Amino acid sequence: MSAVNKLAPESWYLALLGFAEHFRTSSPPKIRLCVHCLQAVFQFKPPQRVEARTHLQLGSVLYHHTKNSELARSHLEKAVVPQFEDVKFEAASLLSELYCQQNLVDSAKPLLRKAIQISQQTPYWHCRLLFQLAQLHTLEKDLVSACDLLGVGAEYARVVGSEYTRYLLLMERKLQEVHPLLTLCGQIVENWQGNPIQKESLRVFFLVLQVTHYLDAGQVKSVKPCLKQLQQCIQTISTLHDDEILPSNPADLFHWLPKEHMCVLVYLVTVMHSMQAGYLEKAQKYTDKALMQLEKLKMLDCSPILSSFQVILLEHIIMCRLVTGHKATALQEISQVCQLCQQSPRLFSSHAAQLHTLLGLYCISVNCMDNAEAQFTTALRLTTHQELWTFIVTNLASVYIREGNRHQELYSLLERINPDRSFPVSSHCLRAAAFYIRGLLSFFQGRYSEAKRFLRETLKMSNAEDLNRLTACSLVLLGHIFYVLGNHRESNNMVVPAMQLASKIPDMSVQLWSSALLKDLNKACGNTMEAHEAAQMHQNFSQQLLQDHIAACSLPEHNLISWTDGPPPVQFQAQNGPTTSLANLL
Repeated sequence: MSAVNKLAPESWYLALLGFAEHFRTSSPPKIRLCVHCLQAVFQFKPPQRVEARTHLQLGSVLYHHTKNSELARSHLEKAVVPQFEDVKFEAASLLSELYCQQNLVDSAKPLLRKAIQISQQTPYWHCRLLFQLAQLHTLEKDLVSACDLLGVGAEYARVVGSEYTRYLLLMERKLQEVHPLLTLCGQIVENWQGNPIQKESLRVFFLVLQVTHYLDAGQVKSVKPCLKQLQQCIQTISTLHDDEILPSNPADLFHWLPKEHMCVLVYLVTVMHSMQAGYLEKAQKYTDKALMQLEKLKMLDCSPILSSFQVILLEHIIMCRLVTGHKATALQEISQVCQLCQQSPRLFSSHAAQLHTLLGLYCISVNCMDNAEAQFTTALRLTTHQELWTFIVTNLASVYIREGNRHQELYSLLERINPDRSFPVSSHCLRAAAFYIRGLLSFFQGRYSEAKRFLRETLKMSNAEDLNRLTACSLVLLGHIFYVLGNHRESNNMVVPAMQLASKIPDMSVQLWSSALLKDLNKACGNTMEAHEAAQMHQNFSQQLLQDHIAACSLPEHNLISWTDGPPPVQFQAQNGPTTSLANLL
């Protein structure tokens, strides 16, 4: 230490800082040694500015690379000192993120407001802090306040001469108002002349919003051109180097998302599209790519948005697994989502309803209908999101139809999602699903003409937007109706394409159902060879589903189906699940 004390005041600080950065960027990162180097700065009783910046650096490293959020918070709170504005604004930005992660939104808002008030001479931080506060209001569904803040930010960017940041904030604001302004926003982006990286960044931002808008509306065919543009755009931006052309205006330094995060986001929306469209092998492929990229990023950056991306990816691939007949894997991934949510109160509050919805879907797949009802009821209590609410109600209605003795509750639900009247959401996909649920109920009640009307409506809507799973389900159910009515030719015309489509998805339940119908159809028509082949297919699908069912119910994570209150349970006890006949699995 005596040798270090003889160094010039700046030398010891730069030496410790250099060591800290070396350890932080090592592969793998040596965060404990990085923290020790930064903590050593305080031993030299540094000037106030150096002390404040070191608190910021420690807070940032602990926040991004460790789970010690309390110590990170302590350092960041010490870094928010009025006399050093460059340190204060960065610390306020990070600290507000940490508060939100801990569900302390009421602490984050005044901190951001105060920083916004005094940051008007620092364009970059003023725009970034306004954007953060607007995002916070958006999360709270206070879209009026969010739009007001984005408008203030866009006007400020105009005054300081930053067209790039102005357009970025205007697009975010206008897309709160949505549909009529999508074309206008696209024209703004295409006509803007500026830094190539900024132009591509604006284009990615706009296209992500446009793609998610279409996906929210359940329009998976209409979104294809936009999604293709987005995928091409991210390839272009990946080849550009950030340091090629540095903006001269400080306000232009504002970025809505790092380039590496954009790549993961594009993978994510591709997975969302593939799942909705029924391209489940493609969804798996892009999920694997995205999770691999996330693992690499999380080695150097524990940003909360990466955990959000990971949870959303897992939520989508879990639904794919349940369709493809991999229930045991789906259950383990549900448990993984639980573990991620345990690490972040904010993540849990944002995804609790989705978690219970996934458990409800899993319960349906293993024929635990009472548990499915409990999970969906819990999810309905926890969500205010209209599309998710409609999705849950649709699935809960299917549970009541299968149980066959919950008529009052069922009719009450169906009135709330009546596709022939005022449907609660604009989603094309959910409205088509509501027609299918009506058709399913009419089938079970023996009202076959009414069932055919509802199912033909589902087919019309699902074909219009390439909703392959709904198409396959509608075809096989129509085939079943025609078989019951004795119209074997028409039944075959429905079941054969249903089987082909289900094999392409692949949807194990529809394949099982289709193969059973093909076996009976061919037997009734005297086609002995074809009947034998269909029977063999049915036996194979039955065995696969039964083995997966037993494997899933034997996992300790199966106990999650009983969790309906509070945070996710930390540990699971091993349990042998119920063994039901394969007929009950359907």
